[in-house]
Amino acid sequence: MKPLKTITKRNSSLLVVFFIIFIVFFQGSTVVLALNYTSYKRVNSLRLQRIQRHLNKLNKPAIKTIQSPDGDIIDCVHRHKQPALDHPLLKNHKIQRAPSEWPRFKGMKVENVENNYNGSEETEHSWQMWHQNGEKCPKGTIPVRRSSVHDVLRAKSLYHYGKKPTRLHLDRNVEAPDVVSGNGHEHAIAYTGPSQEIYGAKATINVWEPKIEVMSEFSLSQIWVLSGSFDTDLNSIEAGCPELYGDSRPRLFTYWTSDAYQATGCYNLLCSGFLQTNNRIAIGAAISPISSVSGNQFDITIVIWKDPKIGNWWMGFGEGTLIGYWPAELFTHLADHANMVEWGGEVVNSRANGEHTSTQMGSGHFAEDGFGRSSYFRNLEIVDADNSLSSVKDIATLAENTNCYDIKSSYSNEWGTYFYFGGPGNNPQCQ
Repeated sequence: MKPLKTITKRNSSLLVVFFIIFIVFFQGSTVVLALNYTSYKRVNSLRLQRIQRHLNKLNKPAIKTIQSPDGDIIDCVHRHKQPALDHPLLKNHKIQRAPSEWPRFKGMKVENVENNYNGSEETEHSWQMWHQNGEKCPKGTIPVRRSSVHDVLRAKSLYHYGKKPTRLHLDRNVEAPDVVSGNGHEHAIAYTGPSQEIYGAKATINVWEPKIEVMSEFSLSQIWVLSGSFDTDLNSIEAGCPELYGDSRPRLFTYWTSDAYQATGCYNLLCSGFLQTNNRIAIGAAISPISSVSGNQFDITIVIWKDPKIGNWWMGFGEGTLIGYWPAELFTHLADHANMVEWGGEVVNSRANGEHTSTQMGSGHFAEDGFGRSSYFRNLEIVDADNSLSSVKDIATLAENTNCYDIKSSYSNEWGTYFYFGGPGNNPQCQ
């Protein structure tokens, strides 16, 4: 019995030591469970403090706060206190209330689609989740989705929060600058030819809810307005509807960079830059309702153009709703004009399980499945030097791996230049 007593005491001592270590360890760290995480993510308290200081600076004081049914918190922030004006180049910037003019369309337009969020007074209050409770932000404020610790923890680091990774050009012979290799990004895009003088772009984008395999991945459908060299000083203005916050919900977004995604720019209002003027639309908030296979189809229309008099790059929604603008001071090459536009989808393939991701692009169906099953972009248009919109006649398409995601373009009198795109990712032909 004596050996047994010795073992029992030793085990008790070990338990006491383990308990002490456990307490000491957790005094220096904090456990945080982010939305949809498969396991607890242990975060050092010093890192958590840095994150909180960043959020305190980013989340501006709210005049009114609205709780969205999907869990988002929308803060109504005075427009003169918004994050954009923290940018050193915008310290003395005078907010432009409206552009000098909207782009004009050349020729007759025909549009007949089942459900389009057209930007009217009625749809402005019904197509984002936070509108469903009937509340809105007062005049003189803008709605801002509040960033949380969980949002930041989904990023690689605090520095990377709200930013795209640096782009690596795939092939100098390929004239699509946003195609990357080596960091898991895959595309299915249409794009204009090189060396054009372009002053804006427009498209109507089918809205789906793509399924995301792991938290570090995303799936988006967007417009890129580009100028500059692809390696070091690419200027890019972007907008569309991605899955960005780890919950698969499609959300309206903006993005910008003036140095090829190296140090400048971010999504939405997650850094200083994009200046919002609309008090009814929250950038980064979830879009609802969404399209369903063989069911109702919903889409959004986005237009980006350069103000011909002031030089700021405006973003419009639908056929008459202004969202805000990227001030001309932010850019080098785009201070003049763009030389290329891209439309299409992008996913991150992290190969988390050693195989190609099952993260979907668009609806998760290949282009050949067509309307009601495949996701689409329609009525692709560009803005010329006269601030006139015209249908794009000649586009090229590109998809790195057509067994995973593909694209197929066409033209019709109703939809102008359009394309179907997307795919399921991992399948027997995509490993």
